Amino acid sequence: MSMRIAIVSRIYRPEPSAASSFLGAVADDAVARGHQVTVLTVRPPHGLDVGKPAEDVRMAPVLRDRSGYVRGYLPYLSFDVPLFFRLLFLRRPDVVFMEPPPTTGFVVRVVCALRRIPYVYDAADVWSDAAEQVTSSRLVLRVLQTTERFAMRGARAIVTVSQGVLDRIAALGIARPVVVTGFGADTSAFLPPAEEDVPTERVFLYAGTFSHWHGAEIIVDGFAEFSRTNPGYVLRFIGNGSERDALERRAQELGVDTTVEFLETMPSTELVPHLHRAVATLATQLPDTGYEYAFATKAYSSMAAGCPVIFVGPESGPTAAFLEGANEEVRGGIVSTYDAVSVAAAMATLAADPLTTPERRRVAEWTAAGHSLAAVAARVVDVIETSGGDAAERA
Repeated sequence: MSMRIAIVSRIYRPEPSAASSFLGAVADDAVARGHQVTVLTVRPPHGLDVGKPAEDVRMAPVLRDRSGYVRGYLPYLSFDVPLFFRLLFLRRPDVVFMEPPPTTGFVVRVVCALRRIPYVYDAADVWSDAAEQVTSSRLVLRVLQTTERFAMRGARAIVTVSQGVLDRIAALGIARPVVVTGFGADTSAFLPPAEEDVPTERVFLYAGTFSHWHGAEIIVDGFAEFSRTNPGYVLRFIGNGSERDALERRAQELGVDTTVEFLETMPSTELVPHLHRAVATLATQLPDTGYEYAFATKAYSSMAAGCPVIFVGPESGPTAAFLEGANEEVRGGIVSTYDAVSVAAAMATLAADPLTTPERRRVAEWTAAGHSLAAVAARVVDVIETSGGDAAERA
């Protein structure tokens, strides 16, 4: 039976991010099954083409931070306050699928309770855990955790990416059905190289957000160490984040500011050629934060395009386990401890023996076979259908 599904998110395609790709894939799968999908989101940054999506995408203005991202108290409020009325007066959906922050979850729970609409909460991570890395205010953390619990406890179901996040949700006392659907790469966007021989450029690439909990400063330290014996390479950041000023200062302090580049966020179609030619991408995760269960999703997108990954972070976490498992079948990359010497050694290893074009294709094919975002989205839509099925039958 066809259902009316509403997706609520402060970020959506064409704005490039893991969440945008994921939510777009969910919408695509739902539309393909015959459901009517309405997306309540925001206007993308200037210059990004919205295109003609099959779903009904309704955009509203929003405040953005200095880096152009919808992040922080005022930007969240600029989305959440109008959302209350947008969702309240939206033609009644059978089910709502929502993306955090928890403040958005608060609004969704209130409106859905008023209208008696079930909703599904996407818990890619636990926000109150991540917030401990950027604030020491116990009041802020307590309010955030209370808000997050409130939002999750009202959901008909919760979907998450890993067993680690599921365990943290359980530890918060959330007694709701939680389904681990995994996370994947948009293998239709991050395509392997098509040319017979793609030349590898002397570039290491960090693509995505660089916030405090990522700890991306360590790769500037590692690159400086690597560059002492391997001149002529470039470390390229593509994306945005609160730590950009700190990264630029660190590059200047270490004397590598002329070989550390910063490019603005770009659509996946423009990012893919960078992935095809880079020696490797880097994904980082600050250790000893209590947030080690999180997965560095950059690894999926990089490997979907055939580019190996240097993961810098906890060796006991899910990203390291994923990469080590991949290396049993393809050259997926290297797991590095969180120190400059280890990062430099990983860079040197891949610089000395970069992947050939056939090897890159094998990495991309392996990733597509087991970690396709389309497959993950299908599992999420299964949960959405189950959660909204009663409402659809009543309608």
